Amino acid sequence: MGRRAPRADALRNRARVLTAAREAFARDGVDVPLDTIAERAGVGAGTVHRHFPTKEALVTAVIADRLDQLADRAAKLGDHPAEDFFTFLGEVADSARDNLALASALNGTLGIEGEASAARLTKAFQSLLSAAQRSGDVRPDVTAPDVHAVLAGVLATESRLPPSRRGLGLQIAIAGLRPANAERRVRS
Repeated sequence: MGRRAPRADALRNRARVLTAAREAFARDGVDVPLDTIAERAGVGAGTVHRHFPTKEALVTAVIADRLDQLADRAAKLGDHPAEDFFTFLGEVADSARDNLALASALNGTLGIEGEASAARLTKAFQSLLSAAQRSGDVRPDVTAPDVHAVLAGVLATESRLPPSRRGLGLQIAIAGLRPANAERRVRS
């Protein structure tokens, strides 16, 4: 005999916990206590623990959901290699710039790199990078881990810039990812 489907109220409570956790982790990082998340979700601590037996399970669920969203977005791109690659890079930077938990996941400090969601995102990102390199719009010597490291640097740089300079770190990184002859080719 199979497992019963979760009750509707249990599904609603789980969704409320995830929403509260997503917002709290984005704004305050993953150190937000589970009791605070329960309070923000309007449920008891037992409800949070029933759905997510550990804080790590809740953090992983929130981050995996966001990584899956990014992977889905990347998978829809590909018709315009350079534009798609740089647009997606900008979207990831924008997403992580205001989301402490996502920024931590992207720079590897949450320890969920081996998760299926992270692997999906890496594969989709690699596909965009390879297409942009084949089109000649991204340096051929750059790897996906290199771009990942550059993105971590962009996020660190932009966290130190005044709000009026937001995006400067990404602009500098994009210029560095283009091949040296890209400017000459555009002018020709």
